[in-house]
Amino acid sequence: MHIAFAASECVPFSKTGGLADVVGALPRALAALGHQVSVYVPRYRQTKLTDPQTVVASVTIPFDDKYRFCSVVTAGSSAGVKFYFVDYPPYFDREALYGSPAGDYPDNAERFALFSRAVIEASKILGVPHVFHCHDWQSALVPILLRTLYAEDPAFRDVAIVFTIHNMGYQGLFPPDTLPLLTLPWDLLTISKMEFFGQVNFLKGALVYSDFVTTVSRKYSQEIQTTEYGFGLEGVLRDRAATVTGILNGVDYDEWSPQTDKFAVAKFSPQDVTGKLKCKQDLLQAFGVARADAKIPVIGIVSRFAAQKGFDLISQVMDRLAREEMIMVVLGSGDKPYEEMFQRLNKQYPNKIAVKVAYDNAIAHKIEAGADMFLMPSRYEPCGLNQIYSLKYGTVPIVRATGGLDDTIEPWDARTGKGTGFKFTDYTGEALLATVKQALLAYQDPSSWQTLMRNGMGRDFSWGASAREYGKVYERARQARISAHPGAADSKKEAVHG
Repeated sequence: MHIAFAASECVPFSKTGGLADVVGALPRALAALGHQVSVYVPRYRQTKLTDPQTVVASVTIPFDDKYRFCSVVTAGSSAGVKFYFVDYPPYFDREALYGSPAGDYPDNAERFALFSRAVIEASKILGVPHVFHCHDWQSALVPILLRTLYAEDPAFRDVAIVFTIHNMGYQGLFPPDTLPLLTLPWDLLTISKMEFFGQVNFLKGALVYSDFVTTVSRKYSQEIQTTEYGFGLEGVLRDRAATVTGILNGVDYDEWSPQTDKFAVAKFSPQDVTGKLKCKQDLLQAFGVARADAKIPVIGIVSRFAAQKGFDLISQVMDRLAREEMIMVVLGSGDKPYEEMFQRLNKQYPNKIAVKVAYDNAIAHKIEAGADMFLMPSRYEPCGLNQIYSLKYGTVPIVRATGGLDDTIEPWDARTGKGTGFKFTDYTGEALLATVKQALLAYQDPSSWQTLMRNGMGRDFSWGASAREYGKVYERARQARISAHPGAADSKKEAVHG
């Protein structure tokens, strides 16, 4: 089967979050299963390509004011996956992917409308897929366009669309006059299509027009159908619950494994964890707390600084947490109030909390390798990858029981020796504090703690199983599409066998 991915970021070319990791890894896993896979992403200033080749010299994109003309370049194939980049410097040659410190770029609707149309038009030349697999609101116009303006185009008549929600909190909301600007019909501005409290909602349109909707964990697929987690679109998802499913993200163990990690000062494995102590000492040194006693437990955080991530809970209890025997090392960047909060806590508790406000891949690896515990107190977490990385490194996760965090972490039971981490349910500072204290107490029993570490290190969340699940969804979406247009499928068979 030929699957074409459309997404706004993809490692190693561009990244702001977990979406890029998925779009970098899942296509490779699908190709390993025998599928033909293409990936379309914008060509940003950050996109470094060696020897790019132009494969589509000009794609005409209509806008209300004038036509815009972009091209498509390729970086060739990697692990059986073809990568294509939509090249339009006025929109994508910018400092960041989505916005500046002042906020989102005001022309994001136009930027990603151009990208979506270019993907559709380029596929006519580079190969129309059996399935378009689109990700988050930035590619939401692919299903919307295919089922409206392109509905009569025979090239796409029996092409299925699978749409993955990576985070319901980001929906692509724009004023109504965005529709004519993008040459989209006004009849999309209805409650059954793209209208959302007087605005145009790109994500809603994709949920309405895609054949199947997936999200990145089983628990999150259930949560987004509730008022608490649905961000106003829970009704849309409930209406089509039969075609909504959760598939847990896999992780790339080629990059995230203590046995091969190029950023870790020492290697270690479930059979021999002695190297973890050297990694811990190296981590403390990297954060300027080299004189600390290596017996004191270290709690790591690697995160985007956003309200979603539960940092308000840390703020509530840090005064009491600082009395415990522990050190917290924090790496991340994002919303200014949280950056300032962590810097303030660092000044207040210099021996307890060390902070680096940055995105630094090497330091992220050092935290996974060297910390004893990893804290993710998220308000909601569609999947989460760091808790899965942490398991492989014997870095015990402390998480809130939501989304993928709930699906991947089993509560530790010292009596039975079963479990992989610590979980709390109530979104309160008290629940967080009690669970961290529980973990710190468990750490005091070295033999029991080693069992807990090895339990996590033995878990396997590689992409193979997830890719097979996606393969089943693609097949179901394709069959549903063919059933809706049996004539198109029959005529294609006749053309092949005639």
